Amino acid sequence: MRAVILAAGYATRLYPLTLDRPKPLLEVGGKPILSHLLERLPLAELDTIYVVTNAKFAPHFREWAESEDAPIEVVDDGTTSDDDRLGAIGDLDLVIRTKDIQDDLVVAAGDSLFTERLDGFVQYGRERAAPVTAVYDTHDRTAVTRYSAIGLDSESRVASFEEKPEQPTTTLAGIALYFYPRATLRLVAEYLAEGNNPDQPGRFVGWLSRRTAVYAWPVPGRWLDIGTPETLAEADRVFRAGLE
Repeated sequence: MRAVILAAGYATRLYPLTLDRPKPLLEVGGKPILSHLLERLPLAELDTIYVVTNAKFAPHFREWAESEDAPIEVVDDGTTSDDDRLGAIGDLDLVIRTKDIQDDLVVAAGDSLFTERLDGFVQYGRERAAPVTAVYDTHDRTAVTRYSAIGLDSESRVASFEEKPEQPTTTLAGIALYFYPRATLRLVAEYLAEGNNPDQPGRFVGWLSRRTAVYAWPVPGRWLDIGTPETLAEADRVFRAGLE
């Protein structure tokens, strides 16, 4: 099994903090966001962790990778700005193709923080031998307008999907943490070949759920999505409190 960490964005909403430093390497609770993510993943089960980023920040991630005790490989997608970026799904396709991935795959956003370990997520996906998306109950329909609204059937399969709905009917948000069995990987290229949106990785889940069973796994503890100075400050408070 391998993993792909999506980290090719430019995080313009966090300027000036991210003018010269990628968002996943901003510090929360005294260490980079991405280091926290690695601590939550089942590293013993991962043969390689690919961090896909852009040409501007690739050197930053390579320097960070040298300080981590994990099988990390940085993939530079060759883009230099928001104008030419490939999008999250485009970057995922790039890694699958160029690294000839033919194993089960965990995909995660490099700006997500979890307070609990994610071992159960991988186990859940392997037991079902099917695609899995992590979900988080926001307990707030207004909050779901910023994410993917996920509806489930009685067996925890994705029954409905809507990206950033104006009037969500659920408080359950799909988040950028996915398990894709090896047989699913070829469908990423098919999705793109149809001309679908190459960004917002949840869109692939919505498309995929109309073709095959996609299951949902509820995230334990808290999930924090780092997108603004306010959410970054909140995450820092949460993780520093955990150290006390």
